[in-house]
Amino acid sequence: MNDNEQTAIKSLERIAIEGINEQKRARRWNIFFRLLFILIGVLIFMGVVGGIASQGQRLTTAAEITAVVDVKGVIMDGAEASLDVVGGALNDAFEDSRTKGVVLRINSPGGSAVQSAMIYDEIVRLRAAYPDIPVYAVIEDVGASGGYYIAAAATDIFANKSSIVGSIGVRLDSFGVVEAAKKLGIESRQVTAGKHKAMLDPFRPVAEAEVEHLRTMLASTHQQFIDAVKQGRGDRLTSSDDIFSGLFWAGLAAKDLGLVDDFKTVKEVARDLIGAEETVDFIVPKTLLDKLSGQVKISARQVLMEMQLSPNLSF
Repeated sequence: MNDNEQTAIKSLERIAIEGINEQKRARRWNIFFRLLFILIGVLIFMGVVGGIASQGQRLTTAAEITAVVDVKGVIMDGAEASLDVVGGALNDAFEDSRTKGVVLRINSPGGSAVQSAMIYDEIVRLRAAYPDIPVYAVIEDVGASGGYYIAAAATDIFANKSSIVGSIGVRLDSFGVVEAAKKLGIESRQVTAGKHKAMLDPFRPVAEAEVEHLRTMLASTHQQFIDAVKQGRGDRLTSSDDIFSGLFWAGLAAKDLGLVDDFKTVKEVARDLIGAEETVDFIVPKTLLDKLSGQVKISARQVLMEMQLSPNLSF
C-alpha cells in the first residue's frame, strides 16, 4: 500500500470519526432540548394547577365566610405586604357578597412608613364604605411598628400572650465611613447642586443642621403614627408615656397597656365574634411558575434600598 492510499484511508477514518462525533453531539442536543421541553411543560402544568388550586381556595359552599387577609413579612412596595397586594385583597374581601367579617392576620415587624400608612388608610376607607362588615386584627408572632400601625385600623386587635406588639416609633438608618475612608485612602468625588443634596453622605461628617432637619421630619411622621393609633384604639389606651416611645412588649403586657383587646386566634375570631367559621384566604401564595417567571417583585434593588443605600423612613 503506497503513501497515497494510506493518506486516503486516514482521511476517511478522520471523516468517519468526525461524523460519529457529530452524531453524538446531535444526540446530546436532541436529548437536551427534549428535557428542556419536558421541564417547560411541567412548569406550565404546575402553574395552571397552582392557579386553579389558588382560585379553589375561595370556592366554598358556605353562605357566609370570614375573609382572611395576611400582612406578612417586611412592609414595602413590591412585597407581599404592600398596598397593591394587601389593598387588592381587602377590596376583593369586602366586595364578596359572602363576607360576614374580615380578619387581618398580622405577622410583620414593620417596614415602609408610606406603605403602612396607605394600607391603614385603605382599611379605614373600606370600614366606612362597608359599615356592616367588622374588621379584626389578629397578631400572631409579631405585630410591631408598621405591622401594628396597620392593626390599629381594625375594630379590635387580638394577639397571643407571647406575641411581640408595639414599637410605635420611626427610624431612618444611615452610616458613616469617614475615618475608614481616610485610613484606606478613599476619596469621595461626589458632585451635587443644592446645599444639602448630599445629606447623609457616608463619606463626609454629618452636619448638625441636617440632623435637626431629619429629627423634625421623623417627629412629624411619628406624630402621624401616634394619631393613627389613638384614632384606632381610643380610650382603650392607658396613659403610659412608654406606649409611643418605640418600646415593644409581649402580648400580656400589651393587653395591660390597651394595645390589644384580648387573646384569640383567627379561628376563634371567626367562630366567636364574626359567626362564620369558614375562613377564606384572600391573599393566595404565589405559584412556582410565578416565582420562576420573575413575578416576585422583591428585587435586588429593593433589598439594597432596605439596607439604607438610600434614605428610607421605616416604622
